[in-house]
Amino acid sequence: MFHPLRVSEVEPLTDDAIAVTFAVPPELREAFRHTPGQHIALRRAARDGEIRRTYSICAPAGPEPVLRVGIRLIEGGEFSTFAFKELAVGDTVEVMEPTGRFVLAPRPGRFAAIVGGSGITPVLSMAATLLAREDTARFCLVRSDRTVASTMFLDEVADLKDRYPDRFQLVSVVSREERQAGLPSGRLDRNRLTALLPALLPAAEVDGWFLCGPLGLVVDAERALRALGVRRDRIHQEIFHIDEGTAGAAAGAPPDAVRVRAPAHSILTATLDGRSGTWPVREGESLLETVERARADAPYACRGGVCGTCRAFLVSGAVRMERNFALEPDETEAGYVLACQSRPTTTEVELDFDR
Repeated sequence: MFHPLRVSEVEPLTDDAIAVTFAVPPELREAFRHTPGQHIALRRAARDGEIRRTYSICAPAGPEPVLRVGIRLIEGGEFSTFAFKELAVGDTVEVMEPTGRFVLAPRPGRFAAIVGGSGITPVLSMAATLLAREDTARFCLVRSDRTVASTMFLDEVADLKDRYPDRFQLVSVVSREERQAGLPSGRLDRNRLTALLPALLPAAEVDGWFLCGPLGLVVDAERALRALGVRRDRIHQEIFHIDEGTAGAAAGAPPDAVRVRAPAHSILTATLDGRSGTWPVREGESLLETVERARADAPYACRGGVCGTCRAFLVSGAVRMERNFALEPDETEAGYVLACQSRPTTTEVELDFDR
């Protein structure tokens, strides 16, 4: 559900990134209370309908929700350009209630993250909340950025290091400039991570690994961790940027086979917010698009298989997901799909968005 929220602060982070904070009125505090790592979708009207973009909450979680997100300017990005150049204190933006399963609920243990660029955003909330609430918890952050000047939330991360020197470990790498101290510059690829991580901590003993950033970094980090003996169920990931040239292969879709025609007279039954309906699926249409034609409240944000907002349980029938960068393996094995990426392969399909 979307709510109109007032912008209470716009802070410059780098030459191409800002932090935006929204004021949450008392009557919506419960609705916007988040688990560290969750995201919100922002919506604005456009000529062809509306634009939605998803941004992770970077503020620590607490009883009084602070709704702060980091927005990086993307070349050609309609929403980020608007936010970066026009959004001001006092403006009102339509904001969706927090969602997402890339989360770390505070608990005792040892945790670590590998992030690239704006992938720091959800992990900043995770680390800050965990260290504040759990006196024995430890967190290791390995972050990669293009340059020091492009690094988001430098002060916030430095504050964590100062506040929890014995429990927060920070390793920073830049890929496009030389540094006088610290690790050599260069990309954090699989080989480099496989060599680096054992020197930092016993990777296989970490209770949870959180990978967030561009697709290439996340894929390489996962492969490095698996090679170091980390169990699959301890690795959690969220993609912030996808190179379209490699997205299909990384998502498991065979080349030149990303468009699947619906069988003749295919029918979709879907349950959303306790109400069910049945509609025909038009040729070439995703199941999300089918629901959208009848339900204005159809859940989505990115439409790219990244955010997971359109997650639904496949009750019956069969579908093909063209992309999946949001669901964990245990979710797909349990029967969940992304409606924005699913097309029917049987004449009847039933989805449940409420499970």
